[in-house]
Amino acid sequence: MHEKNHTPGSALAELRARLETGRVRMRLNQTQLAARAGLSRGTVHKAFKAGEPVPTTDTVAALARALGLPVGELLALRRTAAGDGDGDRSGPGRPVGEWDPYALEVHLAGTILESAGGVERRVLPGYVAREHDRLLAEAVQGAEAGRSRMLVLVGESSTGKTRACWEAVQPLASAGWWLWHPYDPTRAEAALEELHRVGSRTVVWLNEAQHYLGDPHAGERIAAAVHTLLVQPERGPVLVLGTLWPDYAAQYTSLPPPEAPDPYSRVRELLAGRIVHVPAAFDPAALAKATALAEAGDRLLADALTRARSDGRLTQDLAGAPELLHRYDTASPAARALLDAAMDARRLGVGPHLPQAFLTDAAPDYLTDTDYDQLTDDWAERAYAELAKPVHGKHAPLRRVTPRPQRRPPGPTPADSPTPQTTGPVFRLADYLEQHGRTTRPHLCPPASFWHAAHTHLTHPDDLHNLTEAAKARHRLQWAHHLQRRAADHGSTHALEHLAGLREEAGDRVGAEALYREAADHGSTHALVALGRRRLEAGDGAGAEALYREAAARGSTYALVVAARLRERAGDRAGAEALAREAAARGDTGALVVVARLREEAGDGAGAEALYREAADHGSRDAPFLLAMMREEAGDREGAERLARQADEYGDGRTLVALAVTRERSGDREGAQHLYQQAVECGHSRALVPWAVMREEAGDREGAEFLARQAANHGCTDTPVFLVQRRLEAGDWESADRMCQLAVDHGEPDALMRLARMREQAGDREGAEFLARHAYDHGDPDARLFLAWMRERAGDAVGAEALFREAAERGSTQALEGLANMREEAGDWPGAEVLYRKAADRGYEASTALKKLWPFGLDPDGTPTPPWQDGAAGG
Repeated sequence: MHEKNHTPGSALAELRARLETGRVRMRLNQTQLAARAGLSRGTVHKAFKAGEPVPTTDTVAALARALGLPVGELLALRRTAAGDGDGDRSGPGRPVGEWDPYALEVHLAGTILESAGGVERRVLPGYVAREHDRLLAEAVQGAEAGRSRMLVLVGESSTGKTRACWEAVQPLASAGWWLWHPYDPTRAEAALEELHRVGSRTVVWLNEAQHYLGDPHAGERIAAAVHTLLVQPERGPVLVLGTLWPDYAAQYTSLPPPEAPDPYSRVRELLAGRIVHVPAAFDPAALAKATALAEAGDRLLADALTRARSDGRLTQDLAGAPELLHRYDTASPAARALLDAAMDARRLGVGPHLPQAFLTDAAPDYLTDTDYDQLTDDWAERAYAELAKPVHGKHAPLRRVTPRPQRRPPGPTPADSPTPQTTGPVFRLADYLEQHGRTTRPHLCPPASFWHAAHTHLTHPDDLHNLTEAAKARHRLQWAHHLQRRAADHGSTHALEHLAGLREEAGDRVGAEALYREAADHGSTHALVALGRRRLEAGDGAGAEALYREAAARGSTYALVVAARLRERAGDRAGAEALAREAAARGDTGALVVVARLREEAGDGAGAEALYREAADHGSRDAPFLLAMMREEAGDREGAERLARQADEYGDGRTLVALAVTRERSGDREGAQHLYQQAVECGHSRALVPWAVMREEAGDREGAEFLARQAANHGCTDTPVFLVQRRLEAGDWESADRMCQLAVDHGEPDALMRLARMREQAGDREGAEFLARHAYDHGDPDARLFLAWMRERAGDAVGAEALFREAAERGSTQALEGLANMREEAGDWPGAEVLYRKAADRGYEASTALKKLWPFGLDPDGTPTPPWQDGAAGG
């Protein structure tokens, strides 16, 4: 509902009318409604009575939830009625119309200037809308209508992600929205400190979201805070927009291996269903639109089309990518060595601000002997000057930057403050060259000067930890050991925890605890939780809880969840509830849900429902779902549906879907279809997936395919993949082929590979190969490996080797291991060693063959490391 369609008086009248309709439908008097909503009788009376002031935000939200009404829409009416169209403007940000696109990190695209109001500014090229812009526009419209939304655009560097977000929010300027771009003193700190103050009708601008969600200290807490912002209707509507490179998106959304730490659990939950992919190139339709703009006088687009029409990479050209690449390719040997060192540092996990001393000392081994012998005394000064020259007046390949100073209140430095980088000048590599390095250099292990410079000059614990992991992955064990020691000396909690684990494995519990304590003193709540777990295993429950409480006091809501679970199991219900509420107040509703589940398992349905409701009021996505399931199991179908619609207000359509599945299993197909349709109409396109499955199982193949196409158009490719399986089981290869094509047309060949593995496990080799071939034809690297292994198992060594080689050429380290295994079996040990070494250079630490061949590791140049021993801990 758009607030601009109402005057304050008509908005207040409609608000009260909708509340009254809801009350009558629920058959509640005002006293009963007050009890259900947790409000006083007088407050409810005034909210309904004409002539009384506009009810408060909290009152409207509580009444709407109690009546199962759309909270966001009623709050929008309340804002208009109160004449408060701009909402709470005590929060961070400023009006959208006051922002400059370049201040929001939209790439400069040329030197053409225009004058507006006596101020000259660079002209943006004309904008060509594509498919991702449609999805962005839908999110903006949803936010305008009163529903908080979040989207993260994922694409390669310079593909137009930030510009797309900028264009999308322009309609919000005239609607009075604000925009907040957290960046001072650092992006992560600003977000964490101010997210709780964000007011309604605000765009939260998380450009390069890895700096927020990927922050090793604050990322999970930021994700939790954003989630809380999105699911609390009284704080909305808000629109959260972010951008990510594909590598970061894959890192954050991938499930960790079993028993491995899960550093991105909240981030993964936050991103689920909120990612939109931006293609690297313009398709023919978009190129035609760009051409029309160029012919109409857009000089920037016309210029870019002269170079980029053939490959469609207009946005990269406009951002200066081709010229940056040309500068890299034609750089002097010394300048190129600096760029190579910077590329390697960034791809192996060093932060964006690279110390000059590190780069200068890292560069020599990137030079040939001839180029090294020709260096002059001022080689570094000349190389930095060469790389500082801008491209088209915009980006420089390697530019000097001044990091923003830390602005903290006076007083002691917090324990978890990062160690400052080495003093002296720092430089930043151009984004496009950084990504070019990631795509062209993954098979290379940096030379010895790189590792030596890192050990000598880098001091940030995260940089040192990341390089430690990179050295381990490349089987450079000696450098990994020394970098880890240095990381621990500079307060890396990861390094300290790893060393503590080694002490524990060696039976030195005292030494292990000392290292865990040191990690805790540097801000690691994980170390405190680890210590608590060990106390618990030793039977010291009180000691464990004390450590969990200490971790909680330092901001770990997970520790509160664990402590609450311990209290509940010990029979201290009041203590468990107190801890759970404390966690909820800090933005983690998981503790309330955990305690509620324990109550439910113990048969205390009333106690469980009360806690679920409290968790829902704190923004839990799980609580309305679990409440609805409780009502359904108790036979209260009307109450279950009401709660499912309430869950939808929290942006979680799975409750309607789960309820539909329950109805379907009970034989109520008509009721299930009604709920599926409700979920789809509320914007939850994933409901199309089980709906199509139901139609398929009912024999309505045409209806199932229609829904599958709808689902695929909304990005839900699980549906056609499911139909592929059903059609294969029925022997309908033609229909299966059609559904495969639908899946890959919507960018999901990996879904076909998941199904291929299932078919192979079921013994259907023909079906497995059929699916893998489809994925292979659309460039899925996993498909090549899968087909190669199938060929090898079938005895087709020639076919297997050809596929392994093809996959290896495309960067697969597993393919190199497959080839090496074949060489071993053929008795060609020298050939196998070459391949294993290549796999190590690419970071394939999973191979046990590496440990067997080179127990002491490899030197940076790939030669076996001689036996070595560290004075402190042994080899």
